[in-house]
Amino acid sequence: MADAKDKDPKSAGSGSGKKIVIGAVAVLLLIAIGAGGYLLGHRAAPATAGTAEAAHAVVETAKSADPIYLALDPPFIVNFQDAAAMRFLQVGVQLMAHDQHALDAAKASEPAVRNALVMLFSSQDAKSLSSRDGKEKLRADALAELQKIIGERSKGAAIDAVYFTSFVMQ
Repeated sequence: MADAKDKDPKSAGSGSGKKIVIGAVAVLLLIAIGAGGYLLGHRAAPATAGTAEAAHAVVETAKSADPIYLALDPPFIVNFQDAAAMRFLQVGVQLMAHDQHALDAAKASEPAVRNALVMLFSSQDAKSLSSRDGKEKLRADALAELQKIIGERSKGAAIDAVYFTSFVMQ
């Protein structure tokens, strides 16, 4: 009979050992959960306290970031009248901004952007486009046109510059 008691898995000694191990694991688990909650609570508090400041910092970072470019492909090809004959102008254009929202607005309103630039380019004359000053004035006029269009659609974001990446008159 003594052998039967020693082989019985439900003996008093083995049950109390399991209870101690389970109790110790439960206590350690509760300590870990409490410590994690404490650390997460203190880490999240400063972020929620300065939400307005954090949002302002994100906006400032976006504006001071490196420039972002958008190529308007295909290049613009327009004809314009010269005193002697019909002339052609091919212009490759890229837009530059410091805010992705401005370029997204330009892409979303690309038909209006392209129309404004086609109208502007086709209204030029060969004499003014032959000089550097004439090309710079055209670039400034293109920027003004695009800022009107993008300003209406982008809620404050703006195109910062227009660059001619190719410029061919024939």
